Amino acid sequence: MDHRETAQVLSPSGRACRDPWVVASHHADPACFAQDESLFALSNGALGVRGGLEEDNSPSQGCFLAGAWERTPIEYHERFPGFAAHTDTRIPVADGTRIHLRLGDTPVRLGEGEWLQFERALDLRSGCYRRQLRWRSPEGPTLLIDAERIVSLDRPALLAIRYRVQSVDYTGPVTLESSISTARNATEQGDDPRIGTRVDGGLATIDAAADETFAHVLQRTAHSDIRVACMQQHAIIDDSLRFRLANLAPHGVMQVFEGELSPGQSVTLEKYVAYTWTPPGGSDTDAELLSAATGELAGAHALGHGELLARQSSMLAQLWHNADLAIDGDDATEQALRFNLFHVFQSSSRDGLGSTAAKGLTGEGYEGHYFWDAEVFMLPAMVAVAPHVARSMLMYRHGTLERARAHARELNHARGALYAWRTISGDECSAYFPSGSAQYHINAAVAWAIRHYVDGTGDEAFLRDAGAEMLFETARVWLDIGHFNPRRGGAFCIHDVTGPDEYTALVDNNHYTNRMAQRHLRDAATVAQWLQATAPEAYAELARRIGLESFEIMQWQRAAELMYLAEDERLGVFPQDDTFLDKPRMPARNGGEGKRPLLLELHPLTIYRHQVCKQADTLLSLMLAGDDVSLAAKRRNFDYYEGVTVHDSTLSASTFGVLAAEVGAHDKAWAYFQDTLRVDLDDLHGNAAHGLHMAAMAGSWLSLAWGYGGMRVIDGELHLRPQLPHAWRSYRFGISWRGAHLRVDVDAHNVRYTLTRGDDIAFHHAGKLTHLRGGEPVSMPQRQLAPTLPLQAVIFDLDGVIADTAVVHRAAWEQLAAEIDAPFDEGIAARMKGVDRRGSLEILLERAPRSFLEHEKRALEERKNAYYVERIGQFGPEQLLPGAREAVEAVRRAGLRVGLASASRNAPLLLERMGIAPLFDVIVDAARIARSKPDPEIFLAAAAALGVPPEACLGVEDAAAGISSIHAAGMVAIGIGQREDLGEADIVLPGLIAFRMADYVDNKNGATATIAEATNINA
Repeated sequence: MDHRETAQVLSPSGRACRDPWVVASHHADPACFAQDESLFALSNGALGVRGGLEEDNSPSQGCFLAGAWERTPIEYHERFPGFAAHTDTRIPVADGTRIHLRLGDTPVRLGEGEWLQFERALDLRSGCYRRQLRWRSPEGPTLLIDAERIVSLDRPALLAIRYRVQSVDYTGPVTLESSISTARNATEQGDDPRIGTRVDGGLATIDAAADETFAHVLQRTAHSDIRVACMQQHAIIDDSLRFRLANLAPHGVMQVFEGELSPGQSVTLEKYVAYTWTPPGGSDTDAELLSAATGELAGAHALGHGELLARQSSMLAQLWHNADLAIDGDDATEQALRFNLFHVFQSSSRDGLGSTAAKGLTGEGYEGHYFWDAEVFMLPAMVAVAPHVARSMLMYRHGTLERARAHARELNHARGALYAWRTISGDECSAYFPSGSAQYHINAAVAWAIRHYVDGTGDEAFLRDAGAEMLFETARVWLDIGHFNPRRGGAFCIHDVTGPDEYTALVDNNHYTNRMAQRHLRDAATVAQWLQATAPEAYAELARRIGLESFEIMQWQRAAELMYLAEDERLGVFPQDDTFLDKPRMPARNGGEGKRPLLLELHPLTIYRHQVCKQADTLLSLMLAGDDVSLAAKRRNFDYYEGVTVHDSTLSASTFGVLAAEVGAHDKAWAYFQDTLRVDLDDLHGNAAHGLHMAAMAGSWLSLAWGYGGMRVIDGELHLRPQLPHAWRSYRFGISWRGAHLRVDVDAHNVRYTLTRGDDIAFHHAGKLTHLRGGEPVSMPQRQLAPTLPLQAVIFDLDGVIADTAVVHRAAWEQLAAEIDAPFDEGIAARMKGVDRRGSLEILLERAPRSFLEHEKRALEERKNAYYVERIGQFGPEQLLPGAREAVEAVRRAGLRVGLASASRNAPLLLERMGIAPLFDVIVDAARIARSKPDPEIFLAAAAALGVPPEACLGVEDAAAGISSIHAAGMVAIGIGQREDLGEADIVLPGLIAFRMADYVDNKNGATATIAEATNINA
């Protein structure tokens, strides 16, 4: 098989793509087919069809129905009360895409010929998948095969294909065998539990028939008692074909058409496939299922392929109007954002009977289950661009509320409801409860989504008729799993739960769970009061039906007010749980090919004993419910948890990206944005072949709108604080908000807001309330990236900033290295930069010829220090770096406090030798701290000793570790050196000789600038 492969048009971000509205691939290598089948899958929320080739028998091609799943018992060697009893698995249904070819009597087998030209393309404007193959047979004749396919967004479950075969140089008969295939079974589970399953039962064919007009198969599941009908009908274009026969096939049914080809001539067949199905145990007869399918096909046949395609484009036009995406200077990112949003939109249910599965309807990954990421990641994107889809997702949760009540009883809760961690029917499908059922935060995710949807749409009818009941029933469970703890001053503590980080299970006071529960309880109490005031009869009826008492509402309020949300005084971060910070960090993994998560390498207990996060946990709570947390605290938490998170989940990157943009870590924000943007396009986790990652795809929109756009909903009001990534000249996105539509245009200087639908809208720009009316666009300055506290102090590093002691340190370490026969080179010297004495010694000893005991290490430290002290004994004012004295004196003249934060224990001696010790109010060296840079402790200690909030300080450093330390402390960082070495610094200067206090002080009256203003100097 000769595959002449050209490069994909799926360009890495920053490179031009052919058309930002069309995603295309030229991969002709069968090894890439499974991923491309996922990428080019089509869906309408009910039916999903992978993007395979009609005439190919790919083992990974498949069709799925949101309503077709099998129930399989879960077998335990040791079963205890409340364990999940069965799992639901979405399984492939009959495949209606197949059209096999014959030239004369010879079957066309694509793998045996030569692929001269090949392209798959997905047109995002029309939702149409097109592909073209120029193929030369082993016998010599060449064909051009064109096909286009849509899964109708306008009809319940309709697949339409237009299939054309053109002769380049072939003369003779051609046969098209159009079939419905039942050969595909569910993928069996291997070593990776995320892929495949062990299905007991599955779909069995109970009826099949074919004639000149229709062909159908009827299937039934063994245990869930779901019946599925698949029926096909055709239209022949320009009389190019004639019907030959209909027949039963070994796995399905077949209708055969034949024609004649000569060079330049073509034959065209339009194929329509309709699916109908029953709910589990549904009462519809087989005849009724087939009649409904016949009616669908009659309507499709009457409209024709062209009209169906036109209607598809019309329905998508509203999505693209609401999304309103454009990026000047980065077509590939614009394309990827549209591609991701398209897949989330088309994979989400519209009938209230389903939600959005982790892999949508693009593959079998995760058994087709719905998780909490549907509410936290997919739903907020849909609220902004397709609110009716978001409502449908919540109606699914309301429809499964009775199953959530049953699940709560399984876990011994006498009242209330607990939504399942992974499910289709509403029942819990996870056999491993520590990382499954223990994730009580799912209730909070559903509650958060209800509030977000109602805030964004104003749909109070939904809140009254469905949302309030869900909020009340799920809120009840928090009082069962938590209590007012007298050992913590009466704070409300929540016990033995698992947060989003599944690498830390069954803990007390998971910060994400507590913070989200607090939001949930407050919302439940507020909605109860609102419902009593606005619809007292509806409230009374609901309270009677679920037995709700006013005392419960008071308990919700009290629990929310007293929720335990700890903050570690030493680190200035929120502990992920009560014991997380006490554990050792997970040792670094050895490098290897591909990305294989820890859960596939280590026993869960090994993971649980370490300080390691699978994905964003505490940070996710700050993104969703961190309105009352300062920017400096968010920065400290971002820096800390970035160091312990392995991002084994594709959910993680978008959260880190949003927070990075918010706290001003611009390079990291861009890197995380690219990770979530291209997780499937570039197959970053190596499993896109099994379906696309819907939460990551939705996360790319969140990274744009919430990250760079600064979008939040606070107290029911829309807030925006846009900024421009360095890679773009400008960008635009849209937000659907309470029936109106707001366009947000961002360039290097301004943000332009335009109301494109509706009469008026109110929102906050950078904290300022703004009212906008149709036809009256308004421009605002772009966001400032730092807090607006007045500047009160400057904290300097010593080595490389005030004095050039690096050469002295290096000489002392080199002398010690020579004495113990340890190698010393430029790489070792660079790693020691900014690191304290013990840390530097450990670096030196990594390649020493023998190991050293603790008392020997202390002796080596003292020996090196003696060499260093001997050398600095000769220091004087002449060793000050240019501009150092002048910079420190300028800070003092401005009335600011001055601190020194140095890893050197000899800092006081050095300052004395150089004659500038009196200029410093506080000196903090390694002797006063437990952890070295990049830990923030030394800068936090300096700020505390100065009596100044960290947010009101500038830190000055010459090392990347020091810059990270300053940022982790919540301060603005001035880097001394080169931008390429200090990319995360807010301001970079070549040396203190370039430091001008006038940049940070109002020249007219001597007032200090705000930190925000300081950040924009020379940024």
